[in-house]
Amino acid sequence: MSEIFRNIPKIQYEGPDSYNPYAFKFYDAERIIMGKPMKEHLRFAMAWWHNLCNAGSDMFGASTGDKSFGQETGTMEHARAKVDAGFEFMDKLGIDYFCFHDADIAPKADTIEETNRRLDEITDYIKEKMEKYNKKLLWGTANLFNEPLYMNGAGSSNSVDVFCHAAAQVKKALDITVKLGGSGYVFWGGREGYETLWNTDMQFEQENIAKLMHMAVDYGRKIGFKGDFYIEPKAKEPMKHQYDFDVATSIGFLRQYGLDKDFKINVEANHATLAGHTFQHELRVAAINRMLGSIDANQGDLLLGWDTDEFPYNVYETTACMYDVLTAGGLKNGGLNFDAKTRRPSYTHEDMFLAFILGMDSFALGLINAARIIEDGRLEEFIRERYSSFETELGKRIRDGKVTLEELAEYCEKEGKPALPGSGRQEYLLSILNQLIIKG
Repeated sequence: MSEIFRNIPKIQYEGPDSYNPYAFKFYDAERIIMGKPMKEHLRFAMAWWHNLCNAGSDMFGASTGDKSFGQETGTMEHARAKVDAGFEFMDKLGIDYFCFHDADIAPKADTIEETNRRLDEITDYIKEKMEKYNKKLLWGTANLFNEPLYMNGAGSSNSVDVFCHAAAQVKKALDITVKLGGSGYVFWGGREGYETLWNTDMQFEQENIAKLMHMAVDYGRKIGFKGDFYIEPKAKEPMKHQYDFDVATSIGFLRQYGLDKDFKINVEANHATLAGHTFQHELRVAAINRMLGSIDANQGDLLLGWDTDEFPYNVYETTACMYDVLTAGGLKNGGLNFDAKTRRPSYTHEDMFLAFILGMDSFALGLINAARIIEDGRLEEFIRERYSSFETELGKRIRDGKVTLEELAEYCEKEGKPALPGSGRQEYLLSILNQLIIKG
């Protein structure tokens, strides 16, 4: 196999003063942060679909880049070339993980049997490369949204035959995820939703989605999958309203249908934007419910109303993300998957590397900042003090559920009107954040 990215060297850490575009300024893989090397906090993954498949096409225009890697697209030769390109790319960037949909790694055939044979063939080749380059699969998934069959969803489809087709696809995707040692399996319900309630039985559809997920859990455990299953919430697009709208909605669904013991949440920054939340909000909701599983590391554009999947560069956002990851105790089986694509005019292979350098440096800087905020302690101490009245005898009785409504009413009558609660000091706290992030 000849080198594909001939003009790109292995990317090394050179520090914040470097002007070399092909060097990390902040990502120093072996630097110890809060007791662990940076690479263990930041388990970066390459998204097969964007990095090796997406060539810049959008709903308004054709592709601008070349992701053929020297082969005719849509062939098994092209599928192998993407494997070659992907592992060379990860090796040069020092990325240890990757993620894929079944449709990303092998072209679909006319029959399920032939499609599965192709998946077997290409995953044999991927496994060889994993052993050669010491790379790991973060998670796998089935693409249950591109095919016309899935116009009304997969698990939520009104057609029993389409539901069965989706189940067969999930089974095979689980087979190859286990074959490649994946530590996670994702359900992203890209078509699991509705355009209008006038033709939709919402309860019926959600019950069927849950049934498909239960079957996946049962089968996965049967074949030896010990990792986490994930739901990846998204508010809208392509459906007007998707059932996994946001983290809170997804957690409610999992608990309602008894899936919460096996599933966690894969939080994507851009999807938080579409739901009208911040990335930090979605991470915090997942964390306090002990369901923060993995992260799709990207960002959206607040001026655009769709899923732009930009490479992350907002350091305040990456700082907030890593603060919540650190305070939640880290990601057990998950990592930081760059579900991100270069902008359409950034169409060269060099741009692929520059984009990942940007994303990896942004999260490395976020990790450094988050550790600094935790070690400084002022923000956490302020929060503790803000709620300190609940450390009084009465406050503790309330928290322990040892007081009645009547008792509290009597207390209020005796004490009279309370004083205003203490100031939230938002502006002061943000100035501390600036002080810790922007080191002069």
